[in-house]
Amino acid sequence: MFCRTSTDLFKTVFDLMISVTLFVGRFDMRMMQAAMNKTPDESKSSDLLYDHLDGKDELWFDFIADTGDGGNSTYAIARLLAQPSLVVKSDDSRLIFPRGELLLIGGDLAYPNPCSFTYERRFFCPFEYALQPPAWYTPDHIALEKPELPLGVSELRQYSGPQCFMIPGNHDWFDGLNTFMRYVCHKSWLGGWFLPQKRSYFALKLPNGWWVFGLDQALHGDIDVYQFKFFAELCQQKVGEHDSVILITHEPNWLLDWYWGDKTGKNVTYLIREYLKGRCKLRMAGDLHHYMRHSCTESKEPVHVQHLLVNGCGGAFLHPTHVFENFKECYGNKYETKAVYPSYEDSSKIALGNILKFRRKNWQFDVIGGFVYFVLVFSMFPQCDSFRILHEDSWDGRVNSFFNATWNAIFEILEHSYVSLAGVLTLLTVSFFFVPTKLSRRRRALLGFLHAAAHITSAVLLMLLMELGIEICIRNHLLATSGYHTLYEWYRQAESEHFPDPTGLRARLEQWTFGLYPACIKYLMSAFDIPEVMAVTRSTICRKGIESLPRGGAIIYYVSVFLYFWVLSTPVVSMVFGSYLYVCINWFHIHFDEAFSSLRIANYKAFTRFHIKKSGDLEVFTLAVDKVPKEWMLDPDWDMEPKEPLQMSHTRRFPSKWRAASGWSDPTSVVRVVDQFVIPRTAVDPLLPDSAP
Repeated sequence: MFCRTSTDLFKTVFDLMISVTLFVGRFDMRMMQAAMNKTPDESKSSDLLYDHLDGKDELWFDFIADTGDGGNSTYAIARLLAQPSLVVKSDDSRLIFPRGELLLIGGDLAYPNPCSFTYERRFFCPFEYALQPPAWYTPDHIALEKPELPLGVSELRQYSGPQCFMIPGNHDWFDGLNTFMRYVCHKSWLGGWFLPQKRSYFALKLPNGWWVFGLDQALHGDIDVYQFKFFAELCQQKVGEHDSVILITHEPNWLLDWYWGDKTGKNVTYLIREYLKGRCKLRMAGDLHHYMRHSCTESKEPVHVQHLLVNGCGGAFLHPTHVFENFKECYGNKYETKAVYPSYEDSSKIALGNILKFRRKNWQFDVIGGFVYFVLVFSMFPQCDSFRILHEDSWDGRVNSFFNATWNAIFEILEHSYVSLAGVLTLLTVSFFFVPTKLSRRRRALLGFLHAAAHITSAVLLMLLMELGIEICIRNHLLATSGYHTLYEWYRQAESEHFPDPTGLRARLEQWTFGLYPACIKYLMSAFDIPEVMAVTRSTICRKGIESLPRGGAIIYYVSVFLYFWVLSTPVVSMVFGSYLYVCINWFHIHFDEAFSSLRIANYKAFTRFHIKKSGDLEVFTLAVDKVPKEWMLDPDWDMEPKEPLQMSHTRRFPSKWRAASGWSDPTSVVRVVDQFVIPRTAVDPLLPDSAP
């Protein structure tokens, strides 16, 4: 599931550059969708407005977002969504949740970039394992006239299986929405979920006066004017005065704007304030890979949105919650935190993994980190007088002498070196720009300087320790005793003692090969005798200076030093960088994306299940799995269940192909409710007629 990482990364950067320079403000797929609409009045367009569910007495439906990483976490959620029913223990009671008839997905379907490979392997594949597509489904099919209903179903209202609608996220827009349009708007099945959707945004009319608006924010973080026109006309012509609207966007602008001190999504805000006028009961989003719900407190001011909900736990790596702990205001109303998952305390503790687990999770970082550290101290090799540190009589004196040598080396880098000074200046610049702009310029400079200083100091300390170790070995005759070819000389001695050559074969081989036979062995052994080569060359430099070495000898020395210094420095550079991320995320609440994406936490997954009751009240349940299984096995119940040739998978008792290898850890066994609330139906004054058409 997670192959081709480096290729995907470079392609993502390229696609993002193209999307930002070409599609933002120049060409927008949403404009083309509006131009292709066959109905002049978009509020009546069947391509955008779906009302086939409004005739039901009640309705169960689900919401997830950010399924992007695929694999175990995405399949765990898809398996829960696919079950005919879920039985969940809550306190002393047992709650039974029927399968949702409708699935809403809030974007970022596959990471890191949208393409056929990521969509098929990381998005479609887990859902197809959870709920298989119909027998006649072919992956390469392109749906020209949607909805392509199953045989025997004449209209969408008659279809009784689960359906799915989704909006794109910022990652889905990296290729200008091309892959999303191909795989969502021109396909009819996501596993066993039917896809009637034709555009990247939509409106759903649900039972008992409830609506869902699915908005496409593209890379702007806002809707375009054509989209705004559609939803504004819908609010005026279709949505009743006492109806209730659930608004879905990919980005939770209310949280991100508060965090960054920004103001985005102005068209969405205007739509909510001026057209929905208090009818938006719930606004939902993903993008942040955790669960948070804020509810409006009692206010004398008009309440534009009652509840703000973020649930990006559909399958991507975890994001922290504690950095958003102080969010309290949006749309001019006060909000209070009602539920978070994981909790603020757990989120803060998880960040400790940056110190303890950063290197194990991000071993590729060693390649860059070790090289950077070597560049920082390149000009300081060798330290010929390092042994004077041990001339002190007491350990306190030796420690003080060691740290004095460290400071002297740092000042020597600043005053006399070229390569190391360039590395230091580059590191300082990168460290400054790496600090998020959430902080003031002065704080960014201070934090960037401290971060770079920690790396520079660590590199110099490691350099002195390595030089001191080599010097001790030389003075104790463990290294630099017999020149460059110590290992070869030992080999020749052992060869003559244990493998005598009375016939002179070796001498003839040397003659026949023009000396290549012993020379190849000699220099090959020198290449493997790196410590001796390094020590001998170091002694030569200390006696005669670096100028005495030929260019090849200098290259061999620095390559030898690099190999050992790289091994010595990689654990340290990872720990320093991980500690920096830990301090930033827990003390300054910055780098929340970098600090948690580096941990690659696949656990803490959740989805939200809704129930529109016959009374019109909306029950909301968020169900979560704390730990995602890593090992799966073929579900014997699925395997043994009889399957008719044309049977739809949603009619089966056991629809999912795989279950956890350990039954007690299966998502269906450990799922729990982490949040539960009710949004009551808007009260209707019987003396006033509803303004709905």
